[in-house]
Order: sequence, then structure tokens, then C-alpha cells
Amino acid sequence: MTATNRPTIFALSSGRPPAAIAVVRVSGPSARAALETLIGRMPRPRQATLARVRDPATGEAIDEALALWFPAPHSETGEDVAELQLHGGHAVIAAVLDALGRIEGCRLAEPGEFTRRAFENGRLDLTAVEGLADLIAAETPAQRRQAFRQLKGLIGDRAEAWRQRLVEALALVEARIDFSDEADVPEDLVGPAIHAAQQLRDEIAAALADGHRGERLRDGLVVAIAGPPNAGKSTLFNRLARREAAIVSPYPGTTRDIIEVHLGLDGYPVTLLDTAGIRDSAEPVEQEGVRRARERAAAADLVLWVIDVSAADRAAALGSKPPPAPAIWLIENKIDLVAKGGRRENNEYQFSCSISAANGDRVDLLVERLAAYARDYFSAAESGIVTRARHRCLFEDTVAALTRALAEAEKPSAHEELIAEELRAAATALGRLTGRVDVEDILDVIFRDFCIGK
Repeated sequence: MTATNRPTIFALSSGRPPAAIAVVRVSGPSARAALETLIGRMPRPRQATLARVRDPATGEAIDEALALWFPAPHSETGEDVAELQLHGGHAVIAAVLDALGRIEGCRLAEPGEFTRRAFENGRLDLTAVEGLADLIAAETPAQRRQAFRQLKGLIGDRAEAWRQRLVEALALVEARIDFSDEADVPEDLVGPAIHAAQQLRDEIAAALADGHRGERLRDGLVVAIAGPPNAGKSTLFNRLARREAAIVSPYPGTTRDIIEVHLGLDGYPVTLLDTAGIRDSAEPVEQEGVRRARERAAAADLVLWVIDVSAADRAAALGSKPPPAPAIWLIENKIDLVAKGGRRENNEYQFSCSISAANGDRVDLLVERLAAYARDYFSAAESGIVTRARHRCLFEDTVAALTRALAEAEKPSAHEELIAEELRAAATALGRLTGRVDVEDILDVIFRDFCIGK
């Protein structure tokens, strides 16, 4: 479908009504006609103009609004775009959307369709689109900063620069293949190309060696609260969540399914998990809860292993062992129920502390330590460029193709055609990252989670 005969789309692009202001956006070849139909004239480009919006069928005034006009290609979508900033009542918005829907060539936009048109018209690449989605979804300052940098080209510009260098290296090899009989073509064109490929492989591999911190910053540090039954895990979970998110009961085995909440600690995202008490049980449902608890704890970034220091068999409580995990802290709970000075040092864990989840004693110190851990964990993440599994996969494909090209070049009887093919595969992977080549299979996945009007 060409730009001139594709439908014009419209949608409410601001939040749910009622609101002080509602923004209705129109994009496409009929945007000019639609705006002129509603307000009776055309405002100057990129200049807000007060106008009376009327129903074209009856001439009835709907509202007084600010009207803006952005002719193509200098607009957010690259098409003609009109915008109305209305009063944000339900009736006003409904009347304007109904009027637009009756204008020939106009239809309601689908989720993400404005952004998709911006991509198709070269206003955004795929990494910027993903950055926009992450910016909308950001819950903490660190996530917001990472998403904004990606929207402004942190990964896209780097990937495109790498692709251009690969294309130049590939051109050298192909010149050697296609014009090897020409007298004015230098003998050694492959050598400089291989040197460039080596540098690129090392640079991209260095970007990948970030411990998945960028993806973690986007999704959140996962902290699992685990331990034996009745150790006070759910009480601590509620204390950290600052609300009654989990059921607290004196009966063992109350927690069966894993409960999670999302927190912001010192501006960094944390997903907190409350898990079932880990013990041997003959009851099938509790067995499944324990299995899931072990599985999620082992996959967490940090496990808070909570024990009851007031238990009758305190030695057994201290001797309980957590599932394997990247980092484990010992949390000795219920210190309000034991005599002062009863705690002993435990050097088996990266960190240990004594608290009372019930009355909040020393929980603030635990929160401070968790915030410091999140800050240290993400210290390198904000400078990283890989924020999604899709990015990592395509960068890994690029490195693999460059490695194969270098291996072929080291052979005594190296085939220049094979080297060229691997360099082409590497450049294609980088092109898929930004959306420059063959990405139809992933476009629907990327855009489907956008809201209507974006």
C-alpha cells in the first residue's frame, strides 16, 4: 500500500478521561482534510491555534481546542499529522472521535500504529521503538534513563556504525573477488578487511560481556525470600512491600504459590518473591509449592534465607541450607523473641543480619543494604547497550559470523567467497537489529504491546 492510498488513522493519544486535557492525533494522507473539516480552516504549520471544533454533520460546536498541523515529512510519523488538544471529558472525546470516524478515509488506529508508521517512514529504527516502549513502561529513574538513551540512539547508532564498517570490509573482499584480474586492483584487499572484522568482533563481544545487566535493569533485580516454614518470610515480604501482599499465618505451609511485588530501591527496580516454606512434606500440594520455591530461588539474583532464631531447635534452624543461588544472605528473624546477645556470627553467607519482621526492628538496615546491593549490581548496567534478549541474540549472531570469517581467513587455502558470505551474514544480523533488513516476522511482536494512540 502506497503512502497516498493508505488509510488515515486517528486515536486518543493521552490518558483515560476524564482529564484536564485530551490529545487526539490524526496521521495520514487525509489528516489535512480531517482537520479542516472539524475546525473550518488550516492553522499555520507547527503553531498552536485556538479553534472551535464542530460536528461536520450538524455544524454543532463540540469544544474549543488548540489545533496543530505538522505537514509531512517533518512530523512524528513522517506523514501529515494533525492534533487537537481538547477538554478531557468523556462526551467531548467521544464526539470528536465519532466525527473523525465519519470522515472518508479515516479509521481508528490499532495499538502501536502511530509508532509503526514512524518506523516505516524512517523516523525511528527498531531499537528506538523498543526504547519508546520501555520509556512508557519505566517504573524507576534508572529504567527511565536507560530507556531514554535507547530511544535517542544508544544502541541503534552504535549498531549502524558497526554495520557500516562491516559493509566497507565486505566491499574490499568482494572487490578482490570480482576484479582480481584487473591490474589496478591491489593484491591485498582481504587483509585490511580481516583486520576490521577482528576489531569489530572484539568490540561487539565486549558489549556482550555485561553479565546481562541491561536486561536485568529493564526487568528488575529478582530477590527471593526463602527459608523453612514459619520463619516469618511472608511477614518480612509484607514489611518490605509496605502492604499486606501475602497472607501471614502461624500454621506451616500457608504460602503455596509464589507471590511477587515490584519495588523501587534507591531508584532501581527490584522484583521481590515470597516463596513456600522449604521442608520435606508428604502433602502433594505443599510438595509442589516447595518444588516451585526451590526452582525460583535458584533462578533469583539474590536469596534472603530467613530462619527463626527463636525456634526451640535453634541449631537446626541455623543448619538449614538454602537452594544454590548466585548470592545468598542469611536473615535471622524474630530477634524480639530471644534474649539480647543470643546471635552468633555466621561466615557461610555473603551477608547476614538479625531482624524482627513483626515489629520492624533493624528492617531499615536490611533495606539500606538491599538498596546498596541493587545500586552496585546495576552500576555498569546504565552504560551498557544491550537491554533485550533480541539485541543479545543478534549481536551473538554477528560475533559468530565474524568468528567464522576469521577462522576461514587463517586457513592456508582460504576461500574469499566464504569470508565474504560470513561478513555479509554479520552485516545482515546488525541490519535486523535496527530494522534495516527483513524484520517483518518480528514487527507484530514489537508493536502489539503499545497502547492505542501511540
